[in-house]
Amino acid sequence: MSADSFDQEWAAARADVHQRTAMRLDQADPGGGGGGGADLAVSRNHLGAIGHAAFALHGRLAKDGNHAASLTTEASGDLTKNAFLTGSALATVHKTWDAQLRTLLDACAQISNHLDYSAAAHAKDDEDIRAALSVSKLNEYLT
Repeated sequence: MSADSFDQEWAAARADVHQRTAMRLDQADPGGGGGGGADLAVSRNHLGAIGHAAFALHGRLAKDGNHAASLTTEASGDLTKNAFLTGSALATVHKTWDAQLRTLLDACAQISNHLDYSAAAHAKDDEDIRAALSVSKLNEYLT
């Protein structure tokens, strides 16, 4: 396949996608709603399960993520002391591993904390909606 034919095929594919997307966005939804009739549903059980998995992963990573840290540091030092370039390379690998591990631990903690917050926020929103509907139903009976 030549570069010209690839460029032409790629341009045609992009134009086709753009045309289909523009047509879909520029017309009213005939079904009276978006998403093919699917509703957004947030289950506390689903959020809880994902949050628990993130929490468990955080615990395992915190425990096992630096399993070889002391041995790696020792090996790096010994290699460097004996004039092997591998020693500094091993130190760099360990430093990079440590930084990536901390990033992953932070991400797991954020996911777990955010899902806990989201579940609580959705529960409060549901309660607020329930209360508002109850009041509107009372008002209907009083008028």
